[in-house]
Amino acid sequence: MKPVVRFAPSPTGLLHIGNARTALINWLFARHHQGTFILRLDDTDLERSKDEYTQALFQDLAWLGMSYDAFHVQSTRLDRYSLAAEKLKEAGRLYPCYETQLELDFKRRLQRTQGLPPVYDRAALKLSAHEKKKYEDEGRTPHWRFLLKSDPIAWNDLSRGELRFERNTMSDPILIREDSSPVYTLSSVVDDIELGVTHILRGEDHISNTAVQIQLFEALGADARSFTFGHLPMLVGERGESLSKRFGSLSLHSLRTEGLESLALASYLVKLGTSDDIVPALSLHHLVEDFDMNHFGRSSPRFSVEMLERLNAKLLHHWLYEEVTPRLKELSLENVDKTFWQAVHGNLNKLSDLHHFQEICQGQVVPKIEDHDYIKLALELLPEAPWTIETWRDWTGLLKEKTERRGKELFMPLRLALTGESHGPEMKDLLPLIGREKVEKRLLGITT
Repeated sequence: MKPVVRFAPSPTGLLHIGNARTALINWLFARHHQGTFILRLDDTDLERSKDEYTQALFQDLAWLGMSYDAFHVQSTRLDRYSLAAEKLKEAGRLYPCYETQLELDFKRRLQRTQGLPPVYDRAALKLSAHEKKKYEDEGRTPHWRFLLKSDPIAWNDLSRGELRFERNTMSDPILIREDSSPVYTLSSVVDDIELGVTHILRGEDHISNTAVQIQLFEALGADARSFTFGHLPMLVGERGESLSKRFGSLSLHSLRTEGLESLALASYLVKLGTSDDIVPALSLHHLVEDFDMNHFGRSSPRFSVEMLERLNAKLLHHWLYEEVTPRLKELSLENVDKTFWQAVHGNLNKLSDLHHFQEICQGQVVPKIEDHDYIKLALELLPEAPWTIETWRDWTGLLKEKTERRGKELFMPLRLALTGESHGPEMKDLLPLIGREKVEKRLLGITT
């Protein structure tokens, strides 16, 4: 049977690298096995869900090159979740609770001081009809919890092997909020059943959710054994720190606008944490062909922006001008012709670096002149226009004859005077792009 997977983000913020990795892994898994990839918006939190984040999500997935085979929106399926909730109530598996958040927090703090796990005590099950009415007369609206069975919950995880949970370590989860809206735990299970999902691949932060959802699948009449679960380690920073505080800077929108390439990001995210070499893929098709869930390890992969930029640089260094043209338009990078691209692309880490080299060639540079006599001689020997890529060789050849300088002693003072930097693209390529007028002024020490 071909797999059916789903990526189910909540449109409550911009897509960040952690969720992007989950999306890519699901998409590659589906494409590798000729399966189905479902995009599902988990937008039952109507207060926090925003259309702007939904639109940004579509843009991010399109940028990554990920197509989907089916699209569903949870807010259009609320009747399905209500029916499921009624079924659970009739079976005695969903019960009303009246505690406020403040009261629940107090219970948890008390349990911790007693050395007990912060597990819900099921006090609501002991409420009489009179007590429930009293709460409702006070204006309290119940939330509804799912009654877990006492049996241990175990499954063979695709990524982590045999996993097992005991009931006494788990609270009965809230499935229906006070405003009658369904919690993700319920809506996700209903959708997974009705949409024919076969494989649920997500981060290890969902392991406890899976333990609950296995019982919920069974309570709603599904065979939990027909689902394959895989929980991948969470990405962490280079020092093992959580990435949660950096989600803004590590959103796909931010990375894209900085000039990072989707293929570099995809290559990095899907190889990170595997036994495979991390190299830029030639295309998404190559990533599909190479994909293997068995290659992922169990330890948390360390995400490095520096490593991503190095991978991005390798990709840019091999790109032809014709391949990069669409991205130049997307980033509003103007005045980048084929000659300019060929001159500087070997020195790019990301496309936004083009601005820097445009400034060197077309903008202002503060010349760095230390050997004034040498630079004065260089100005005297400066060839007349027009210039070609041979002009640098001719010019430095004359200087070599006059001064007997070689190597860095010959060219470094010129590079510093003309670019203000000690490294960069080949000067033979830059010189015609800067032009004789600017070169002359910079040799005179004029900022131009």
